[in-house]
Amino acid sequence: MSAPPTAVGILAGGGPLPARVAEAAHAAGRPVFIIGFEGFADPATLAPWPHECVRLGAAGRMLSLLRAHACSDLVLIGPIRRPSLRSLYPDTEGARILARLGKALFAGDDGLLAALVRILGEEGFQVRGAHEFLSHSVAEAGVLGQSRPDAQALADIRHGVAVTQALGRLDIGQGCVVQNGVVLAVEAMEGTDAMLARSGVCRQPGDGGVLVKLLKPGQEKRADMPTIGPTTLRNAHAAGLRGIAFEAGNTLLTDRAACVAEAERLGLFLIAIDPAELHSVK
Repeated sequence: MSAPPTAVGILAGGGPLPARVAEAAHAAGRPVFIIGFEGFADPATLAPWPHECVRLGAAGRMLSLLRAHACSDLVLIGPIRRPSLRSLYPDTEGARILARLGKALFAGDDGLLAALVRILGEEGFQVRGAHEFLSHSVAEAGVLGQSRPDAQALADIRHGVAVTQALGRLDIGQGCVVQNGVVLAVEAMEGTDAMLARSGVCRQPGDGGVLVKLLKPGQEKRADMPTIGPTTLRNAHAAGLRGIAFEAGNTLLTDRAACVAEAERLGLFLIAIDPAELHSVK
């Protein structure tokens, strides 16, 4: 008689994706247990699933819960804001993990997340990427929907790719907004929605710009893949943009059908790109 499948533990920040991962894992026959980070995870999103909300600094409580629910695989999903060390109030285990993180605590987000993935592995868990469960939420290269970028938009996308890759190599952010060759805004710790709001304020006369979202070069994508949802489309439209370009295979769509429908309703293009092959996109 085969052993029952081990559970998938989900460390949940905000947004709908923690529940989507839970649904996908459950459909694959895996038990699920969610730890929602207090102040970030939406209790209504977690409610249908076995879960407990835990503050960020309570690492001992988190590890105990994951082991008590026989979790072998872990998925880190959903946005959280990086807390100050002073606000964490770590428990004993949390203090031990903070010490093991060492200099990574003062690195960029990707350095910190990569160190966290390593430590969770040392604790006996297999950290999995959300994309491993949500394959339908990752798009191949091509246009989604009916609207297509014109020559100017494609030129802005190419420029945005160069800018975003430079930002990513410095572990600053995953996106930027370009309008007619002018960089209106770049993403840092404030996130995409705040960047879009700033780009709307900075918009120049003429055709609207484009949002470009990419995985950082060398990024640990098991912890922080770029994400786009219907709200991103609405905020892009409010900022006067013409469309969104995102990295094919390395971006999660929170609801692919809803994203395409919103793009169609708002008249925006939505295109998945391979940065290495952009010269051939027409």
